[in-house]
Amino acid sequence: MDTVTAMVAKELQLTETQVAAVLELFEQGCTVPFIARYRKEATGSLDETVVTAIRDRNEKIQELIKRKAAILESLTERELLTDELKTTIESAQTMTALEDAYLPYRPKRKTRASVAVEKGLKPLAEKLFAQLDAFDPEKEAALFLSEEKGVSSVGEAIAGAQDILAERFSEDMEARQQTRKIFARKAVLTSACVKGKEAEGSNYRDYFEWNESAVAMPSHRVLAVFRGEREGFLSVSVEPSEEECLSLLKRLFVKGTNAASRLVAEAAADGYKRLLRPSMENELRNALKKRADAEAIRIFAGNVKEILMAAPMGQKATLAIDPGLRTGCKVVCLDAQGNLLHNDVIFPHTGERQRIDAARKILECVKRYEIQAVAIGNGTAGRETESFVRTLGLPPDIVVASVNESGASIYSASEVARKEFPEHDVTVRGAVSIGRRLMDPMAELVKIDPKSIGVGQYQHDVDQKELKQSLDDVVVSCVNAVGVEVNTASQEILSYVSGLTKQVAGQLIKYRETNGAFESRDALKKVPRLGPKTFEQAAGFLRIHGGKNPLDASAVHPENYATVERMAKELKCTVANLMTSPELRSQIELERFVSDKAGLPTLKDILQELAKPGRDPREAFESFAFDPNIREIRDLRVGMILPGIVTNVTAFGAFVDVGVHQDGLVHVSRLSDSFVENPQAFLKPGQAVKVAVLEVDEQRKRISLSMKKQDLGEAKPTAPARNGPLNKRRREREEEVDLSLGSLFKQKFAQKFEQKFEEKNLPKGR
Repeated sequence: MDTVTAMVAKELQLTETQVAAVLELFEQGCTVPFIARYRKEATGSLDETVVTAIRDRNEKIQELIKRKAAILESLTERELLTDELKTTIESAQTMTALEDAYLPYRPKRKTRASVAVEKGLKPLAEKLFAQLDAFDPEKEAALFLSEEKGVSSVGEAIAGAQDILAERFSEDMEARQQTRKIFARKAVLTSACVKGKEAEGSNYRDYFEWNESAVAMPSHRVLAVFRGEREGFLSVSVEPSEEECLSLLKRLFVKGTNAASRLVAEAAADGYKRLLRPSMENELRNALKKRADAEAIRIFAGNVKEILMAAPMGQKATLAIDPGLRTGCKVVCLDAQGNLLHNDVIFPHTGERQRIDAARKILECVKRYEIQAVAIGNGTAGRETESFVRTLGLPPDIVVASVNESGASIYSASEVARKEFPEHDVTVRGAVSIGRRLMDPMAELVKIDPKSIGVGQYQHDVDQKELKQSLDDVVVSCVNAVGVEVNTASQEILSYVSGLTKQVAGQLIKYRETNGAFESRDALKKVPRLGPKTFEQAAGFLRIHGGKNPLDASAVHPENYATVERMAKELKCTVANLMTSPELRSQIELERFVSDKAGLPTLKDILQELAKPGRDPREAFESFAFDPNIREIRDLRVGMILPGIVTNVTAFGAFVDVGVHQDGLVHVSRLSDSFVENPQAFLKPGQAVKVAVLEVDEQRKRISLSMKKQDLGEAKPTAPARNGPLNKRRREREEEVDLSLGSLFKQKFAQKFEQKFEEKNLPKGR
């Protein structure tokens, strides 16, 4: 096995055989979903998370290898490469160690040290660093005076020699490594308000006088402070005790107590304050940011996954309403496949006559288009519109649901929407999107940028490249986990299928429109630009219901159809019989069908798929309704117990919609009676919950909620707390993780933080 394989295997605690197999499959053009689903024998049944981790870590190591090659080439060209230096560079295991080794040789702009070297003061610096007792610094410095070189005084000569030593100390590998450890363990982040920015930067007032251990600081707080600094409201420093760092450098470089030693100590102090400290602080800031980004991206990706995997209502004729007040409510009627049949505008909130007319129109649409469900956007006037619809006396079997419309406006103005509905304006398109979201959230949401779904935490502050990669991975994973009906899917969702690009997806739809519905997976091979490799990667994730071969509606890959046919032949039945009869499937002895292409893991998957062909991993749809008496924030009373829908999960808690157009926050400390370390492991967006109202600040539009059993069980309605001040301590920390957790974080992760800081890649979790 090569070095890269060994490094990845060691870091991820896998066997080298597993890593080598995954990397080879990537080389062959295989995708993450395909490898995880259809190559389990090769990888030892690694799941998507691990396969993705192998891909990402391999990319980082390849970057390290490329950087080593570039450095060696540079040193060779400048005739600076020695055997010892070459060995040091080639053996570097992290980018930080590599850059430390290269730092003294890196081409620099003019520095105080380089100027001193040009003046011929390097020999004086060497003699000074020797720190011999018999050495007289001033007497020796006098020998280096030169008008030609610009050294006019003894003091100037000594200062130049100290500049050379200061730079040398700041670039010394051991000094940097030891100082880096101190920064990693003991650095404190301190922030203060920029003078004169108190009023303008009031959003950051929690951080006007703030200090906290850097290793213990949670991701959302790091991102908040750095944003405040970037916007010019906060001044921020991240460093440990200066005395401890200076003491370290003196131990490393000061060898005595004579005059030369005192000058060396001054050089070490100058090197730390002017060069080493800024360098280490910059490294630590980058590491903190990288860790915070990783945590925020993890949370965002997890929320997007839950939103995409939300339970679909399924194919039902739907009346969708994009609510509004003075401008009216846009109404559309969709058939079971989501096709637009009718659109209109109603005004149920502008007077009794208009309300009666709106009711008539809705009831006529329900009857004419045989409506089975009503989807109502949760934006402005959403609750009022929902209440209006529920008073119309619709048949009880018609589902009435509030739909989160985040990102609907993005879709309605997009090129995709214009292509779908060139004859209609943005209001019609937005209403259509709301209705389709109820039918199948994933199929509709893949049409917009995942960043527009609105479930992120500081999403605009994190590394956008990393965020895009992570969200794309999530969408690909979700789409392929569910599977796509090839005869009805949009180009957008098809482009996320394993192996398919947007161009190939477009060719597939064009072929479908020209030649009619696909009757088999094999017919996909006729699509232009859909070659054998693309077919291999995509076929298992594309579904064809009602086709010639019942296996085409399942996740069984065409490469294994022959195996299933052998099973049926041995049992003297058809494949269709095998898929409908548990008794027949129970007679299958999997060991008899093991082959080079299908081992036991794949055969077990096939058997499960035969039992539930094309099964949808998403949960069953359940209708949800808010408390009909609660529509606005002024209706809330402290002590109320209300139904709600989780809209976003962050590191510091969860936001819950209780139907008042303003989400309330369940702080992490109020999620449960027991300690919750990871809110995402406890709740997910779209989940229905029961919450107790703790505090209401109508003026600031802040609602504090609780899911603790004691609050849900003991809370009693009291007088409204509309304008009363929130408890100051709770308000100031409403969006923060309790500082008392800091010691727990520090104990648990200090060692790991230190190790990863040296790699400029801090731990991904808290």
